[in-house]
Amino acid sequence: MSTTDSHAFHHAPMGACPFMPVFGPPQIMFDRGRGTVLWDSDGKRYLDFLAGIAVVSLGHSNDTVAEAVGDQAETLLHVSNFFANPVATEAAVKINGLLKDSTGHDGQVFFTNSGAESNECAIKLARKHGGRGRHTVVSALGSFHGRTLATLAATGQPTKHEPFAPMPEGFRHVAWGDLDAMRAAVDGSVAAVMIEPIQGEGGVHPATDEYLHGVREICDEVGALMIIDEIQTGFCRTGKWFGFEHSGVSPDVVTLAKAMGNGMPVGACWARADVAAAFEPGDHGSTYSGTAIACSAVNAVVDVMQEIDAASLAATQGERLTAALIRVPGVVGVRGRGLMLGVELADGLDARRAYADLLDAGLIVNAVNATTIRLLPPLTVTREEIDEAVAKIADALATQIHEAT
Repeated sequence: MSTTDSHAFHHAPMGACPFMPVFGPPQIMFDRGRGTVLWDSDGKRYLDFLAGIAVVSLGHSNDTVAEAVGDQAETLLHVSNFFANPVATEAAVKINGLLKDSTGHDGQVFFTNSGAESNECAIKLARKHGGRGRHTVVSALGSFHGRTLATLAATGQPTKHEPFAPMPEGFRHVAWGDLDAMRAAVDGSVAAVMIEPIQGEGGVHPATDEYLHGVREICDEVGALMIIDEIQTGFCRTGKWFGFEHSGVSPDVVTLAKAMGNGMPVGACWARADVAAAFEPGDHGSTYSGTAIACSAVNAVVDVMQEIDAASLAATQGERLTAALIRVPGVVGVRGRGLMLGVELADGLDARRAYADLLDAGLIVNAVNATTIRLLPPLTVTREEIDEAVAKIADALATQIHEAT
């Protein structure tokens, strides 16, 4: 199928879509996937260069992840957090090990169900760590940190705030990349600065090394925490396990989700052990935190990524994809790192039109704004799939260029 007249909607009253209209009517129904490829209900093949928005980084229906989840479903799905389970314990040790290698610090993990919940945990932890009167969180304009009220307030996109005003207090936004503005905003009332190594929803804008080091220094000067939002950049997407590793900074708190479950809804908030100690029993929680079925996917993802050296794959394939894209007529620049890329189009070309045309042509991408196409293919994408995708992009832009002349 290619429209909302799928058989799945025929059971809804009067043919109505059964979903709340927050995403708009579904355009396509996909019923199976393998690797970089998806098939819709009519059997049409698509190359998925969005990967569920950086989620299925090991590809659709990865054998190892599927087997781990299936085996766990037959063993133990869930127990409450009054008790431990070996799967979550293993996952927490693995996540801490990865971040200890990257930051130089031992830490502790709180598992969540999503990126927004990971950031919500980080915000609460920062407020508890800062104490009364020191609760403000500073983030950058153009950032995206989630859609709960607190994480939406941290998100530096005022147009997203307007429908839900008044927003929670205690959030400030400063210009992206402007250290002077950051320094002016971070005072004794600030508990933490929350920053993305690459602004994804904001247009795929990488932070410079100088900027991240400057933020670290500002936080140290006033005793504020540095929270790095790795929800989209984490788990090898940028060519390293975590995006902040490119600059060599060491954050106090790191938030994770998306690729860590390869499609299983799971996230995490990691904090240095001395920071995590600010939480006491009852301060935070979640029914499904550390649920065994989700953590089985986390363990499998980490094992597979280490086995295939996913970070190197992302770096190598990202270089190939970038080099090919920059030669396409109508492309004036490619931003990002690894396989998190923003393709900037020439004046007069429309990224949203390109998105629609590419979808018709069997390539899934995302238009993050009027001039930028975002590409987030699985880290396991092949050379042949890259070449096929670039050819489709070239054809779509050629059509726009031809119509404009």
